Amino acid sequence: MNSLHFMGTGLYIPPKVVTNDDLSKIVDTSDEWIYPRTGIKRRHINEGLTNSEMAARACKQALENSHVNPDELCCLIMATFSPDTFSPANACTVLHMLDLPEHILSFDINGACAGFLMALTVARGILAQCPGKKALVVASEFCSDFTDWTDRSTCVLFGDGAAAAVISLDNFSPFYFTGGTGKGDEAIQVKASPRAGDDFHVIRMTGSKVFRFAVTVLQQAITELLGRAGLTADDVDHIICHQANFRIIKHVYEKMGIDPAKFYINIEEYGNTSGASSAIALAEMNEKGLLKRGDKIMMICFGAGLVYEGILFEW
Repeated sequence: MNSLHFMGTGLYIPPKVVTNDDLSKIVDTSDEWIYPRTGIKRRHINEGLTNSEMAARACKQALENSHVNPDELCCLIMATFSPDTFSPANACTVLHMLDLPEHILSFDINGACAGFLMALTVARGILAQCPGKKALVVASEFCSDFTDWTDRSTCVLFGDGAAAAVISLDNFSPFYFTGGTGKGDEAIQVKASPRAGDDFHVIRMTGSKVFRFAVTVLQQAITELLGRAGLTADDVDHIICHQANFRIIKHVYEKMGIDPAKFYINIEEYGNTSGASSAIALAEMNEKGLLKRGDKIMMICFGAGLVYEGILFEW
């Protein structure tokens, strides 16, 4: 069924850590306010690197861990809403940083917080046309560069980071997909034009609207994927959701009666890294040895648009 086989993953997490107590020194907030409402204790903030450089470090590690010859790659796809340049695509810059072959098709995807899953799905389609080839997919976000550090409703949420994977097609394993776009494109925005005035280049979000959308589509996606696969939640080994707010994930597993242990959660350490969120979680799980061949993994992300995507596959 042309599923995805993950041959290697890589991570880049910026070394600078900003705690909730650190934020309380610059805005009117506290750990006692942030943690119960979000599940976030810390976030990593990029200093000194461009977004493309973070992505390149994650890609280099993924390539080394996969033991794949770069000549075997057919595409490099980068998921990001926070590019260094709108044009050229940051993926092109990453390719040149890594000195990869010129035959590799390189481009960016802006799927906001669902970007990594979108990039994986697009790469799967390209690989179907390139028998025997591999794809390099990276999600990298420089959220802090787009954060209004005077806005206590958003600055407590976001962090930076990158993760990458080298993938190939597995013709013998199942793959299931769901996704869509709901109303509410104003709920999360980063306006790109200076005509936006004070809102130019910073994240603005209506948290309550995002919360309602998220808890609805996460449950919907889980139900749809299980139905298409003919499985129950007990059959799934790991569920990786976008790490936006722990309360969203908690609401879903309590409402659906799913074992909380199936959900991998790292938001306490990283905060919301947008499109890199699910990629970091997957790479971190792989690095920790939590994933084994044949594990059934469900990944579901939601974000600005308002969009969502879910996939179900075997490791």
